[in-house]
Amino acid sequence: MATYTTEIASDKLISDNPIHQRLLKAYIAAQPLVSGKLLEIGCGEGRGVEILLPHASEYLGIDKIQEVIDSLRQKFPKVNFEQAVIPPFHGIEDNSYDTVVSFQVIEHIKNDKLFLQEIYRVLKPGGKAIISTPNIKHTLSRNPWHVREYTPKQLIDLSESIFDQVDSKGVGGNEKVWSYHAANRRSVQKIMRFDIFNLQYRLPAAVLRMPYEILNRRNRNKLHKQQISNVTEITHEDYPIVEDPELGLDLFYILHKK
Repeated sequence: MATYTTEIASDKLISDNPIHQRLLKAYIAAQPLVSGKLLEIGCGEGRGVEILLPHASEYLGIDKIQEVIDSLRQKFPKVNFEQAVIPPFHGIEDNSYDTVVSFQVIEHIKNDKLFLQEIYRVLKPGGKAIISTPNIKHTLSRNPWHVREYTPKQLIDLSESIFDQVDSKGVGGNEKVWSYHAANRRSVQKIMRFDIFNLQYRLPAAVLRMPYEILNRRNRNKLHKQQISNVTEITHEDYPIVEDPELGLDLFYILHKK
């Protein structure tokens, strides 16, 4: 199965490599934080299953797309996957998981407070959740697939209203990554100069998804042709975890339940 939209970056398309590596970094950074029973919310096509599985005694991955779940069950027959539209987390008991991970999901959730409350509910005392989401301060244009994006403080405030401790970090980048990001910004700005009526913020999200997908794919392919080495050579090691979330392309937060 292939869900190779620009919203779900592919590990198969070379032009998606910088985004794929950025998303992969969250899983790699989470490895030393994962223990015991693990719940992944929004497992997608299983980008991080093989990375996190060795660190967990049990693993349950949930996603809203049944086709994705069916594919993962075939690929990982000994791992549990369930289709679910969340929140709430129906059928998951209170205090049942040691670790929860959810990467690039909360920005898609309309009731984000309930989403975090449900994560808190299913965590065991002493458990932790690791979440990531784009830092809106480095977003290049409106993403019509996202309900909202957060500043670092907005997500800290929301998380602290629910969790007992919040460690706020970011997925940053080295010079190679920021060079790619700057080229991407310039390219997007050239496209957006035609949006003289600011339609990207005025039109309904559903109307914008198809043109967003076409233009975003075209832009990534263009950057690949112009910056072959940067696009192909970037790895997860080029995305360090930074202590200041303001410096992160993505926010990377560890949420604790006492």
